[in-house]
Amino acid sequence: MDVELRDLKWAVVASEHRSLRQAAQALNIRQSTLSRRLRFIEDRLGAELFLRSNGGTHPTVAGLEFLDAARRILEDASTAFRKLKARSRGKTGQLTIGVYASLTTGNMYATLAEHHRRYPEVDVHIVDGGHDRLFGALMAKSIDIAIMTRSSPNWDDRCLLLWSERVVAAIPDGHLLCQRTAVEWPELAGERILLTSQGPGPELEHLLMAKSRSISYRHALYQEAGVDRLLSLVSAGHGISLVLEGATGLRYEGVTYREVHENGEPTRLPFFAYWQRECSNPAAPPFLEMLRERYPDLSADPAPG
Repeated sequence: MDVELRDLKWAVVASEHRSLRQAAQALNIRQSTLSRRLRFIEDRLGAELFLRSNGGTHPTVAGLEFLDAARRILEDASTAFRKLKARSRGKTGQLTIGVYASLTTGNMYATLAEHHRRYPEVDVHIVDGGHDRLFGALMAKSIDIAIMTRSSPNWDDRCLLLWSERVVAAIPDGHLLCQRTAVEWPELAGERILLTSQGPGPELEHLLMAKSRSISYRHALYQEAGVDRLLSLVSAGHGISLVLEGATGLRYEGVTYREVHENGEPTRLPFFAYWQRECSNPAAPPFLEMLRERYPDLSADPAPG
């Protein structure tokens, strides 16, 4: 039989109380049981660890060295157990989230900030992409959760409706549309539209074609670049970009933001969280629980009474 962590703890408690009787009471065991285990440890080590007398139990020189090592082992084990327990509860580790749009402001930014406040030991890794890329990453389990617009009827796993974001036109200063407090879709029909090929770009072009009731806008220029690069082009007068309100935290000189309206009301795109039932990352459930708390499903019928 090998020496166990319990034996190390018992030896440390015996040294602290300097009395086997008092140590046994503190440990809630029989004195004879404690005495036998201490003898066992000494036999295994081939060294006397305690001097026993009517005056109490005192460590020997070898015992002091042993107790020093025992305390370090117990402390290291306690630290390891705490970390493993925290990881199993999703309080440490890494969470990989596929994100569809900008994080500079809005609900996604606020959600990540709140998650970091609650779980500062969880490292969040962000992956950008469009619908197809993020759904593929979910199925390949290279991401834990994807947050995107548009509910997908082909996704037969888990989905949670979150928030909605307004569609915003980023317009070069000096353009006539800057004089408006908001822009209606038909007013964009004759413009060169700059879109990112990742994220909501294709969906925003579809909205433009459907809601402007025209295909006479010059063309959509897709860019293999992030929103910040598009805004630089807008600032330089290359066209108007359509973005979601989460990107409006990016401020560029020479760029004016205006909401895009339909019949006088802001156009909004809903966001959803997607994940797989068998997601094994312990850091995912706390994040999803926080999403449910922040964005509860109000579609269910209220409880009677």
